[in-house]
Amino acid sequence: MKRTFIRTVAAGLLAAATLGTAVQTAAAQTVDQIKQKGKLTVGMLVDFPPFGIMNTDNQPDGYDADVAKLMGKHMGVPVEIVPVTGPNRIPYLQTNKVDVLVASLGITPERAKQVQFSAPYAAIEIGLLAPASTAIKDAEAMKGKRIGVTRASTQDTAVTAVAPQGTQIMRFDDDASAVQALLSQQVDAIGVSNVVAQEIKKLAPGAGYETKMVFRRQPNAIALRPGQDELLAWTNGFVETVKKNGELEAIHQKWLGTGLPDLSAP
Repeated sequence: MKRTFIRTVAAGLLAAATLGTAVQTAAAQTVDQIKQKGKLTVGMLVDFPPFGIMNTDNQPDGYDADVAKLMGKHMGVPVEIVPVTGPNRIPYLQTNKVDVLVASLGITPERAKQVQFSAPYAAIEIGLLAPASTAIKDAEAMKGKRIGVTRASTQDTAVTAVAPQGTQIMRFDDDASAVQALLSQQVDAIGVSNVVAQEIKKLAPGAGYETKMVFRRQPNAIALRPGQDELLAWTNGFVETVKKNGELEAIHQKWLGTGLPDLSAP
């Protein structure tokens, strides 16, 4: 089962690399330009279930995919989803390969220097996951431990901010590699979202994985390039509308099995 999960995620990452090479420039700045182009091009992670996956038809799917498609529906255009990875998602936006990102991108001050964020459309918690037998009761107890994180992620930022000197932070290029490192005991713990943590617990119920501490709650937002002010205003209106009319609630229930959480800033 572990191998199936890892193969599924790895296939998504391969698709991201393959499809990414064929992406054409998508420099639309406004809603009218997107309509003239004839489609909304959206960058999305495909290795972050249930927010982003590749389905049995080898097509991007998940919470973020449904939000992207809903965005296109409200705009009146079809949606092209471009698979991206954690490290390259902002560069894809900055170099005009996509119009926007619906890519589980957490709102941070550092990222806000590079992109414009919409109002939040989702939220996750970032914490430290380890076997119950691993004694980590607080940040100081991370000293001497091997802690895995996905490079350039909010998990990376959160762990790095609190890890005492002597912590061995091991950075991986994607969530699948970090998860595999935990399952194979290459690391003692990983910084991870509560969503991925639940998937890991399902994969290895006998391992007794538990969340040792929560670093932060992370609202996720749609990201746009600086200068896309008209599109940002439209996007904020879209998010507000689908929160109020229940469409976003339905997507959250479909993929996460719970009601929409508080999406205010932490």
